[in-house]
Amino acid sequence: MRVAVGADERLPVARERVVDARLAIPALAGWLTAVVLVGVPGVAVAVMLAAVAVALGGLAWLWRSRMPSAGPEQPGGATLARSRRAARARGVLVASIPSVLAIAVMAAAVALAAPARTPPALAEVLENGGTVSVVLELEQSVVPPPAHSGVGGGWGGVSADALVVAVRTEAGLVAVRVPVRVLGLEITERQSLGARFEGRVRLIALDAGDDRVALVRPVTTLEPVASAPALVAGADSLRAGFLALMAPFAGDGADLLPGLAIGDTTAVSDDLDADMKSSALSHLTAVSGANCAIVVGLVLGLGALARWPRPVRVVAALVALGGFVVLVTPEPSVVRAAVMASVVLLALVSGRPARGLPVLGLAVLGIVVLDPWIAREYGFVLSVLATAALLVLAGPLAAVLERVLPAPLALAIAVPLAAQLACQPVLILLAPEVPLVGVIANMLAAPAAPVATIVGMIACLLAPIAPPLAVLVAGIAWLPAAWIAGIARVCADLPGAVVPWPEGAGGAVLLAVLTAAVLVACGVPAPLGSPRVRRRVAIAAAAAMVVVMVATAGTAALHALGRPGDWRVAQCDIGQGDAVLVRSGEAVALIDTGAVPELLDACLDTLGIGRIDLLVLTHFDLDHAGGTPALVGRVDRVLVGPTGRESDERVVEQLAAGGAATDSVTEGAHGMLGDYRWRVLWPPAHRGVEPGNDASIVVDLRGMPSCDECPSMLALGDLGADAQRMLAAAHDLAAVDIIKVSHHGSPDQFEQLYTDLEAPLALIGVGADNTYGHPAPTALAVLDSAGSTVVRSDLHGLALIAASTRASGDGLALRVWVERGSVGGPG
Repeated sequence: MRVAVGADERLPVARERVVDARLAIPALAGWLTAVVLVGVPGVAVAVMLAAVAVALGGLAWLWRSRMPSAGPEQPGGATLARSRRAARARGVLVASIPSVLAIAVMAAAVALAAPARTPPALAEVLENGGTVSVVLELEQSVVPPPAHSGVGGGWGGVSADALVVAVRTEAGLVAVRVPVRVLGLEITERQSLGARFEGRVRLIALDAGDDRVALVRPVTTLEPVASAPALVAGADSLRAGFLALMAPFAGDGADLLPGLAIGDTTAVSDDLDADMKSSALSHLTAVSGANCAIVVGLVLGLGALARWPRPVRVVAALVALGGFVVLVTPEPSVVRAAVMASVVLLALVSGRPARGLPVLGLAVLGIVVLDPWIAREYGFVLSVLATAALLVLAGPLAAVLERVLPAPLALAIAVPLAAQLACQPVLILLAPEVPLVGVIANMLAAPAAPVATIVGMIACLLAPIAPPLAVLVAGIAWLPAAWIAGIARVCADLPGAVVPWPEGAGGAVLLAVLTAAVLVACGVPAPLGSPRVRRRVAIAAAAAMVVVMVATAGTAALHALGRPGDWRVAQCDIGQGDAVLVRSGEAVALIDTGAVPELLDACLDTLGIGRIDLLVLTHFDLDHAGGTPALVGRVDRVLVGPTGRESDERVVEQLAAGGAATDSVTEGAHGMLGDYRWRVLWPPAHRGVEPGNDASIVVDLRGMPSCDECPSMLALGDLGADAQRMLAAAHDLAAVDIIKVSHHGSPDQFEQLYTDLEAPLALIGVGADNTYGHPAPTALAVLDSAGSTVVRSDLHGLALIAASTRASGDGLALRVWVERGSVGGPG
């Protein structure tokens, strides 16, 4: 299928070209097939056979339709009409067969790949749970938690994507290749992609459509058994050296430069990352097709200046691209970006941009056939959409903008605008907001990004061989990096930088429809209908956009006005972690801090809380104590459990230096908070309690008899099922109004405890799209069985709970206000 693309033919700037969609449509069909089938791989064989049957049937009909008819000859007019109908049918069938074959190929790919994801050596453990000894190979480089955080990782370590490459059985090691997500990997130094570890782990199976087969939680120490290959280890050494090189530099520019140059964002602070996202510049902080395009484009340009033959330039560019991929680590996302960048560059270098779309279609098919489960990854979807937008929309948009702008400026606006228009509906699924300053921010950052990338990469390569020169070059690269960071800061702080939009699939579809209407109104990618019709479409689309934005913002404002001022318990939305507030009059207690100080600070500011009377740090993992820096100097008293690391002690010292009284508590500690009486039920008051999840402080809060509107609450920290069982055996636990669910809703729960507590409301602090599988379906089923209504920070955001005495005098009536969505029933 060839589609004419260009501006209105009556305009002098019209530049008609042809977009060849013959491979794009089959690629789209195959891609959508993979999106569906990876979730139900059991039907892949049936789909493949059905598609093959349809394709063969169509080919047979085409062959027969070419045979001369043996029937009686019809009158001339009837014969001509029948011939036209047959020709149209043949045309439709010929155009459809490639898509049907793409569906068959993709179904076959899913059918072949699915068994390898659940090999016999792991099938029983994946289905029934349990532990197994495995060898893991890292798919990304990892570093220990930063020393300045003062705390460990989510499970006392770091998380990373990895492959299970071997399973230890009675017969020895069995080779497998299963993608997993490792939780709580304990490391003391940087570990490169390709490093191997062996130990006993617990597998938590994920949904069939997830790109990871399971979550892996170590139950013994994972011992290193093999280093990364020499080439990969050498590249990782370069990256580590570049980070060390940037350490003396100050400001956001120094934090951002490693991300711009080599895709290492470990130094980027959370608030800078948030500003980069709000200004639509976050794509610059990770390796993308643009980075690869800069590297290859530079080599091609130098080759052209040196008058190298085209084959030599292409080979040099491919070598440079391969070296860049190794330098930034060949993770799946980086390989994808390199392939997409290569597609665009091949299309542009050929001098015929129209050929880019079929090459893109072929690349998409190839990537998804090799790894069908990549089809659902947001990164892959955004990469494909952005690349397609540059090939199909950027040129026509530039032609439209050239009516009022100089050609270079029109192109500079059209490129980021095309990518944002194509990607924004998908981004709505991640954050229901539209950045209005994205195009301007990208225009301002565009000249600086390639300079920071190229010069920063040169500094990285010079660091091990000429450190003084590398420092000088890094200083030059720091300037454009600081410029980009400054743009992000300024644009994110502008009034109306982002506007709210309806969330979920409905909001994404709505924005996609309105975006398509705006493009049609502008005659992009091709003029449709008369200018009068397009004007009407433009007016309707603009009016609809304004109505949706005003309605969404107005609804949010009215909802905020309904926030109860008499709340007693609040669950902050601080990502993957816990932060629960209890208030009685002017007295405020905070149970855990979450991982990010800025998010905790924002929650406290929203609720107008400047001082914390009682801080309970249930344990010292990052997702419970990482936000402590936001509280230094603002806390009167701190309760802590057993400490086991120097970093734990630093957290306590930091709070004490801010004027807080710190108490190490065990079972039996108690006190008052306004009208509340609090009591510590765990950990036990005996020696031998090891710090960690099962030594979490469990605190019970109950109102005094004089307080008729104080809901009771039990906060379980991160206790596992065994510790919960011992807690229930050690105490005669009375029913409570609110339960803070243990360990963010992990599957490791003691069901009888929740049944006995009879809590009508359950709080789960959990991050959206977290990689831990929290909350687990089994945990939600436990709460459902116990009759608890669940409030989750990932779905509901900030939650406030108020209480009043029932008219019948029988207990309390809880009123729940949530920032997003609605609270309906259990689970």
